[in-house]
Amino acid sequence: MKIGVLALQGAVAEHIRSLKLAGAEAVIVKRVDELDELDGLVIPGGESTTIGKLMRKYDFIDALQQFSAQGKPLFGTCAGLIVLAERIAGQEEAHLSLMDMTVCRNAFGRQKESFETDLDVTGIDEPIRAVFIRAPLIEQVGEGVDVLSVYKDEIVTARQGHLLACSFHPELTDDYRLHQYFVDMVKESLAARA
Repeated sequence: MKIGVLALQGAVAEHIRSLKLAGAEAVIVKRVDELDELDGLVIPGGESTTIGKLMRKYDFIDALQQFSAQGKPLFGTCAGLIVLAERIAGQEEAHLSLMDMTVCRNAFGRQKESFETDLDVTGIDEPIRAVFIRAPLIEQVGEGVDVLSVYKDEIVTARQGHLLACSFHPELTDDYRLHQYFVDMVKESLAARA
C-alpha cells in the first residue's frame, strides 16, 4: 500500500512521517504520472489559492478527479479541505469539486488566532489533539457526507465515501490516529477494488 503526499506546498514531511507511523509506505508526489503508483493521496495545508493555481499549472485537476473516480481515497487537511470542496463561500470557482460541502476560508481568523484543542472524532476512541492555523470550516454538507467532528458547533472533519477532510493540521502533533483512520480507508478501498 503506497500513499502519496501532494508536494506543491505545505507540511509535506510531517504528513510523510505520520503516514509511516500509521504503517503506510509514504511518498512525495510532484508529478501527475506519480499518481498511477498510488493507492491514496494526502493534500496538505498551505494556501488554497496557491495550491489551486499550481494544480492547474501542473495538470493535477483532471488527474486527481480521475484518481477519485477510481475510488482511490483522498485526504485534505486545512487548505486541502478547501481544494476538495464542491463549493467555496465567496468564490465562483472551486478546485477539484469532489466533496459535497460548502467551505469557508480562514473562518477561524488570522495567524495570531491559531489554537490547539482536543477533539472527539467519530471512529477514533479517544480525543485527538487538533492544531488550527488560519483554518477553514465546513459550513454545509450534502446528504452523502458524514460529519466526524465539530468544534463549537462548527463542522471541522467530514467523510464522503473515499474522501476525508479536516480543517486542522493533524500532522503537526505526534498523534497519528487520523492518518491511521485514512490508512484504514485506503485498505478498505483496496479490498473493494480487488
